[in-house]
Amino acid sequence: MSEDKTENRLKGTLGPTERAENWRRLGADEFDVVVIGGGVTGAGAALDAATRGLKVALVEARDLAAGTSSRSSKLFHGGLRYLEQLEFSLVREALRERELMLTRIAPHLVKPVPFLYPLTRRVVERPYTAAGLFLYDTMGGARSVPGQKHLSRAGALRMVPALKRSALIGGIRYYDAQADDARHTMTVARTAARYGAVVMNSTQVTGFLREADRVAGVRVRDVETGAETEVRAQAVINATGVWTDELQKLSGGRGRFRVRASKGVHIVVPRDRIVSETGMILRTEKSVLFVIPWGNHWIVGTTDTDWNLDLAHPAATKSDIDYILEHVNTVLATPLKHDDIEGVYAGLRPLLAGESEETSKLSREHAVARVAPGLVAIAGGKYTTYRVMAADAVDAIAPDITGRMASSITDQVPLIGADGYHALVNQADQLAAEHGLHPYRIRHLLDRYGSEVHDVLGLAADKPELLKPIPAAPNYLQAEAVYACSHEGALHLEDVLTRRTRISIEYPHRGVESAEPVARLMAEVLGWDEAQIEREVEVYTQRVEAERDSQTQPDDQAADAKRSAAPEARDRLEEPLT
Repeated sequence: MSEDKTENRLKGTLGPTERAENWRRLGADEFDVVVIGGGVTGAGAALDAATRGLKVALVEARDLAAGTSSRSSKLFHGGLRYLEQLEFSLVREALRERELMLTRIAPHLVKPVPFLYPLTRRVVERPYTAAGLFLYDTMGGARSVPGQKHLSRAGALRMVPALKRSALIGGIRYYDAQADDARHTMTVARTAARYGAVVMNSTQVTGFLREADRVAGVRVRDVETGAETEVRAQAVINATGVWTDELQKLSGGRGRFRVRASKGVHIVVPRDRIVSETGMILRTEKSVLFVIPWGNHWIVGTTDTDWNLDLAHPAATKSDIDYILEHVNTVLATPLKHDDIEGVYAGLRPLLAGESEETSKLSREHAVARVAPGLVAIAGGKYTTYRVMAADAVDAIAPDITGRMASSITDQVPLIGADGYHALVNQADQLAAEHGLHPYRIRHLLDRYGSEVHDVLGLAADKPELLKPIPAAPNYLQAEAVYACSHEGALHLEDVLTRRTRISIEYPHRGVESAEPVARLMAEVLGWDEAQIEREVEVYTQRVEAERDSQTQPDDQAADAKRSAAPEARDRLEEPLT
């Protein structure tokens, strides 16, 4: 292997050169395990298996984190409401994971975030809630974040002036943590690549290979070129979330559990529309509503409704948006209006189906099943505990792997960009002076790339214009769009505008005004001609128009019809699989 290729592998680079080599390896090599699904659980399973010394391939039909893992509430949290359900082990596990992310695994990506819990009932509520938050703190919550702080009504209103005086009698401030979920998932996948995993997006599983009664690999199609190949492996892990049942049918076997899709919708509004120093957690009749700080914005959500339409493109309806506005406006002195909304996104939670028909009562716990010799499925769970889920899935393939399998060590494996992050934060002023940027810009980059910031800024060595902001999206540098293609596996315009950056939800134009300049930056890395640039911009623009149309519809069926009318960037995808 040449010196450059070795260096790129050690960096977990996912660029065009690596993609071509990885496709060759899929067909030529024999793997210990193939993981299907490039969400956080699949990426986590690939990293877990690779760091145990297994030979791993990860395949994803669309883009890394294209489904649920880019559309969450973007929190690493213990799940405060699980305490009320006496799910102590679930909370303890999640808080341990939050602690690991903040301190060791991803301190550059996962950050503490304060929340106000408004109190509305006298006498009973404060001691009851305080006891729950005390448990939350002592089960692992107070080591890397401050503990709870009790506030009078006046104190709470000073912290959150946006609240109506009548909306609370006091409050308790507590801390959780948050991350850009799509960026975190992509970084987990890149870290798996660093440890030897073959990571391929735009690679759809079209069938399963069999030897007698066991699964012996998968057939895949490169949806960029249409090429097909067979990938042989001792074991296959189905980590496809809401597509679990579909892949199970494709394998020809019967699953051990069913997965139901629950739609969660969030809206994004400018920071100045809610005057507050802290996020909020509000009770609704069904669940809770979060108001989450997000850079210069707030994310407000979520809903929790059954969804049985297009799994790839869940659509938010006007009713979903009205529900969120109605509930958050019960406590805000200045109500939010539809015109305040900059972005909307809808995602699907893969819930383990129980006897109840209400999705909010279905299990958030995960399940792993060995559904056939050589085939394991994992579903359920929540983003925060992805590492535990991944380890359980890899443990389950042990009977199919030749020889003794090592134990999981991912609690000791920092993600790409974590090493050296804290020192670079202290050196932000020097870095800023060196590159002619504001220190704020460097800190923003460090919280997205960690110690990989040198590679991002290094792209501008011969092209200083790459240190200018992306047109109509000043929060991001042009170098970031280039880096997304050269290092982070982005293959289409929507990959960059929706997941490598969050331009699609952070600006009222939803990325349309940035589409052509970003496509031209990508073209230099991916070798697009003018026709391809035009196609990418047209497909992205139609996607945004379809999403806007869907968000004016009264119900899921009407919204789904509008959203599904938009073309696919990956037009060779086959749905549903037969």
